[in-house]
Amino acid sequence: MKTDSVLFKIKSLEQAIFRFIFSHVKFPEDMKIPTPTQMQIVGYILNHPKEDIYQKDLENILNLRRATVSGVLGTMEKNHLIKRVVDDKDTRTKKIILNSEMEKCFKEHINEITRLEKNLTKGLSQEELEIFTKVINQMKKNVEYTNN
Repeated sequence: MKTDSVLFKIKSLEQAIFRFIFSHVKFPEDMKIPTPTQMQIVGYILNHPKEDIYQKDLENILNLRRATVSGVLGTMEKNHLIKRVVDDKDTRTKKIILNSEMEKCFKEHINEITRLEKNLTKGLSQEELEIFTKVINQMKKNVEYTNN
């Protein structure tokens, strides 16, 4: 892959972001370090504390297939990062609940994550951020259209 390609640049940015997070967020020794997708799931759950979160929600938000999300959640459950509990309202579905230790760990390091967000956008105007968002959203649509 050419280093000036869009795909290369996106992947490089993603790797830099997760290197930063893994170097600044200390996980308990007995806890497996979550993958980037697992961290997205944790982040989504933490950002929606008053909502019940289900697998279907994560499939839509993360734009991942059912089997992929199911596998990721299975691994997270096996590694005690989450638990799935039967919903009181619909016994066919299971809510996804964060392990309290995982929640505590992420909340303790919210300042580092906020600092990363500030560093990512440093020197960018509001207009540039809006253009970036527009470009990323269009790229996402283009990929979704290609997949259909």
